[in-house]
Amino acid sequence: MPELPEVETIKRVIGPQIQGLIIEKIIVKRPEVIANPAAEEFCRLLTGQTISHMTRRGKFLIIQLNSNDRIILHLRMTGCLLFTPADYPEEKHTHIIFSLNKGKELRFSDTRRFGRFWLLKEGEADIYSGIEKLGIEPLDRELTAGYLNAHLGKRKKTVKECLLDQSIIAGIGNIYSDEILFTAGIYPACPAKNLKMKEWERLAAAIPECISYFIEVNKITPEDYLETKGQDYRNTPFLQVYGRDGKPCPKCGEALRRIVIGGRSSVYCPVCQKD
Repeated sequence: MPELPEVETIKRVIGPQIQGLIIEKIIVKRPEVIANPAAEEFCRLLTGQTISHMTRRGKFLIIQLNSNDRIILHLRMTGCLLFTPADYPEEKHTHIIFSLNKGKELRFSDTRRFGRFWLLKEGEADIYSGIEKLGIEPLDRELTAGYLNAHLGKRKKTVKECLLDQSIIAGIGNIYSDEILFTAGIYPACPAKNLKMKEWERLAAAIPECISYFIEVNKITPEDYLETKGQDYRNTPFLQVYGRDGKPCPKCGEALRRIVIGGRSSVYCPVCQKD
């Protein structure tokens, strides 16, 4: 599933390319992908509108329109956005095509069809997407040891599960929670209520450090993004622990271990992240 660094990459690649373009027509092949309003109304309201810019909130993408209407998109597990020439070969599982002026298209494909679109009119409250329930961003200056301790310090859940709680911090998923906890030297299965203030301080420093780093290494040109069909996020060579069960710890050389926490795989170093 794309997490914050990957979604930020998509915003930085796609956003500048669609800015100022007009939506001339929308082809919807899978109406269930449009969560609000109904697909026919979605197409009617958007046809003829001009795209202002694209923003991000957590793992959500927001396409702002000149009318102040906005399209909210969540890629979920396998969703992908591509900006292409109109005659570019179409990807399998392409569910929505926005035909734009200047012979361009914005296409959404999704193998598992979990991704969703919401259209909100100017001033309309977002009671649909869940974006209003998100916590602060990982790069927000308000993310401090005090914030983490106040919101998580009494929880019995593991610190790994707490990092995945989007209502506390938006955008962190399974990959980067492992990386963050390794950087902070914290055992992922430790109950949040057991963490000391020095550990909250290390965690508060590790969160923006890791997220910023992976945003940087995920940088890609629009040409390379299209050539790789939006699937090459370039983070794999830089992952310290995620997906590296049994391999040596990059810090101490001990074999990394895998455990399951809350139904999610978690990899850690038994030496650098002692229980």
